[in-house]
Amino acid sequence: MVTGRSTAQGRAKEKGKKTKEYVDSVTICEFDPNDLEALGVAPGENVRISTAFGSVVLKAVESKQAPHRRVIFIPYGAWANMLISPETDGTGMPSFKGIPSQVTPAPHSKVSKITTLKP
Repeated sequence: MVTGRSTAQGRAKEKGKKTKEYVDSVTICEFDPNDLEALGVAPGENVRISTAFGSVVLKAVESKQAPHRRVIFIPYGAWANMLISPETDGTGMPSFKGIPSQVTPAPHSKVSKITTLKP
């Protein structure tokens, strides 16, 4: 898993982090189309992303930057922060890239609400 800025997130952030547009822009995870197929997940369905640091339910979308097999992209935000290590190894900045993760289809689960996120 990697996290980073996205154009949609940046545009939505200008309108405020409490807007539906912003929340929608950071509660997605982008997959290579072949990975979605291998998982048996259709674009728009929910998946649970789990790491050693936490777990969240996000909406799976097909990446426009494919191919990038076995790499999940999640835009920066509170949801991505639940999945990264709080350790900074003395740099003051945690690692936002290359985080081992597990993906499970979660078609009957709702996208995690910000009020339910726990560190």
